[in-house]
Amino acid sequence: MLVSGDSLLRCAQKNHFALPAFNAGSGQLLPAIMDVCEEQQAPFIMAIHPDELSFLRDSFLGQVKDEINATDLPVAIHLDHGANIRQVYHAIQLGFTSVMIDSSHLPFEENVKTAQEVVNVAHAVGVSVEAELGTIGDTGNSIEGGVTRVTYTDPDQAAEFVERTGIDSLAVAIGTAHGLYPKDVKPELRMDILEDITRVVSVPLVLHGGSSNPDEEIARAVELGIAKINISSDIKISFAEKLREVLENGGSEIREPNVMFPEPMEASKATALDKIKLFRTVGTKKLYFESLV
Repeated sequence: MLVSGDSLLRCAQKNHFALPAFNAGSGQLLPAIMDVCEEQQAPFIMAIHPDELSFLRDSFLGQVKDEINATDLPVAIHLDHGANIRQVYHAIQLGFTSVMIDSSHLPFEENVKTAQEVVNVAHAVGVSVEAELGTIGDTGNSIEGGVTRVTYTDPDQAAEFVERTGIDSLAVAIGTAHGLYPKDVKPELRMDILEDITRVVSVPLVLHGGSSNPDEEIARAVELGIAKINISSDIKISFAEKLREVLENGGSEIREPNVMFPEPMEASKATALDKIKLFRTVGTKKLYFESLV
């Protein structure tokens, strides 16, 4: 069941859980994520980065929509880190129900102006909009990008940004980074900043770079009001590690996709299940339908 991103996020915000936004950017990861979320009655957001879409081609959206429309589980299709207006408009034309415009690297006024332009177009056709204020870190091994040095979201600016742009959700920078952290780096989230933002911002808040952060920090962020957490690296690492194991143990005779991929898909499902439980999303499908009454 394909739904708008903002309807899912409002439900999550009201009921104090976080929606997982899984970058399931392949024909193998997509059914794996769909299966585990259906099993757990856990709504989610199917996130697709422009680089993933370029690799998979626009026709991949047909597969995504077929999977979603074959179930009564509410799911939104979200453009992750749209870098410019052209990418966002293209996603809207393809049938995405949620888009992110990431102009966080621009000066504040330019970020506001760009977000306003996207909101004007997206809202006219019922598509929700996410934008980012502050800058997410980058560990150097992710498609989402980022910066080496994090610029934390300023709560006062956040309030002004949301009011002036009319966005439906705000991605905040509180110390996360895209990709997996090096072993000698210990991430630490600025919960004090998150608390200050929740006091002055009414729209649902989003946490990018949610892979590899300590579970206790992520759980605390959900308690404080994070309504959506992006997960990409963790599920892909699980898939890739199990695939390497399958290929190494099977030798050159392993070549059929239906032989290579089932175990890696199960590994990704296990990781996704951990996140669903951590985000308190298990069984929240019923809450979505109750919110419509």
